[in-house]
Amino acid sequence: MYLPRHFEETDRGRLRELVVRNPLVHIVQAVDGTLQANPVPMLLVDDADGTWRLQGHVARANPMWRAEVPVLAIIAGPDQYISPSWYATKAEHGRVVPTWNYATWHAHGQLTAFESREWLLDLLHRLTTTHESRLPKPWAIDDAPTDYIDGLLNAIVGIEIRIERIEAKFKLSQNHPAANRQGVLDGLAGGGEDDGGALRHQMASVVDPPV
Repeated sequence: MYLPRHFEETDRGRLRELVVRNPLVHIVQAVDGTLQANPVPMLLVDDADGTWRLQGHVARANPMWRAEVPVLAIIAGPDQYISPSWYATKAEHGRVVPTWNYATWHAHGQLTAFESREWLLDLLHRLTTTHESRLPKPWAIDDAPTDYIDGLLNAIVGIEIRIERIEAKFKLSQNHPAANRQGVLDGLAGGGEDDGGALRHQMASVVDPPV
């Protein structure tokens, strides 16, 4: 990934938050001589030694899990068009143009498949707990008949990516003066979480607004 130094992100807390808020990971790998990409909801596991792993599951019919090869996992955060009308310097000299702000990180690592019932059940419990906990009436795996769950377990395979290298690019107006960055924050504030709010949250966590 093209990665100018001023857009490079290395803070593990921000990287962790991005995948927690955007858990649909696109996994790119070479399968039978061609590049394939598969979107997979995943959980980030933080080991005691600092190693990160991404865990999820795919359909057994999906051939990707059989190719235990190096993969690229893409975590895409919020993104949005940035209008030059939001920049304070537009009124000063007019030398401004549109751009696109976004946050993403790429994880390089080895894919490993898991077929055991115990591994899959543990993953599914963690996945459902993570995503159901925010709901007023959370569903649990134990709510469904055991034989039904067992049948579904036979149709999926667990996957894990042990992350060996990370490239993270948070392009959030860091190359602009403080007044322009504040203008972008104000411009994004006009939208809700789905059209500006998420990116504003990301930008505010990285770029300190001027006093």
